[in-house]
Amino acid sequence: MFHLRLLVPPALTAAVCQALAENPGVAHVVLVRGAAVRPAGDLVEADVVREVTDELVDELLGLGLDAGAVTGQDLALARSEQARVAERATPGESADSVVWQQVQERADDESVPSGTFLAFLSIAVLLAAIGVVLDSPITIVGAMVVGPEFGPLAAISIGLVLRRWALVRRAALTLVLGFPAAVAVTALASWLATGVHLIAPVDLDISHQTDFIYRIGPFSFIVALLAGAAGMLSMTTGKSAALVGVFISVTTVPAAGYVAVGSVLHHWGPVGGAALQLAINLVGIVAAAVATLLVVRWVDVRRHRRLQERAVRR
Repeated sequence: MFHLRLLVPPALTAAVCQALAENPGVAHVVLVRGAAVRPAGDLVEADVVREVTDELVDELLGLGLDAGAVTGQDLALARSEQARVAERATPGESADSVVWQQVQERADDESVPSGTFLAFLSIAVLLAAIGVVLDSPITIVGAMVVGPEFGPLAAISIGLVLRRWALVRRAALTLVLGFPAAVAVTALASWLATGVHLIAPVDLDISHQTDFIYRIGPFSFIVALLAGAAGMLSMTTGKSAALVGVFISVTTVPAAGYVAVGSVLHHWGPVGGAALQLAINLVGIVAAAVATLLVVRWVDVRRHRRLQERAVRR
């Protein structure tokens, strides 16, 4: 279930409470008059079945609630007879439902080219470069987990499906700034390391366990597609644990790390392969994420139609 927290101007309280009472997907409602300080008004809280959250929020905003405030979060526990009644009254499964308002909010957050994003990406690419030099798959996996690049890729996909072009441009800018900056930082660190004899060209000659980074094959694109699909399902359904597997699956950060250290050590052939690997993964992830989001949206639209038809029959 989903918990809604509403700060309601007093003039709208009656209409908001009526909308909540008439929606069969609303399980619990709490009203505390005069509790809201900024903006001033009444506090209304409701536990709502995920399947009806989007249309309910749209309805509340249509009443003028944007003059107050609407916040929400997933509920980890909801045990009551009212909750069971609300679940039975709505078609579909909560685990399959999507709160599109939440998805868009997360996409907006992930698309910003922040200093934190650049720092995490730079650290991840540095770790990947060290893994390449040490021929250490474990270090490469660690770099994959640290990398934050899926957020902007998901934001691009969401922007394309929802036709939010400003979101697409902002997320693309984050990647365009992030990867070159991270590669530049790693290349500089690699150049400094050669000066103190920490690394040498021969280190890449014996890197056999990490040659998957620059060896391109059919599975390079297939893995990117599967990772993009899994990542988008994770974002839309709130199953965040699956994102760790997505991070480990794709070869974006390792490829960027190889491009940086390989360029400094003049391994131009593998550098070209790593750059192509990076491009293949980026394109594959976005393509699969867009396709997955379109399917999820189609299913969600059909479910909402069934819900509306059931409401009309009542």
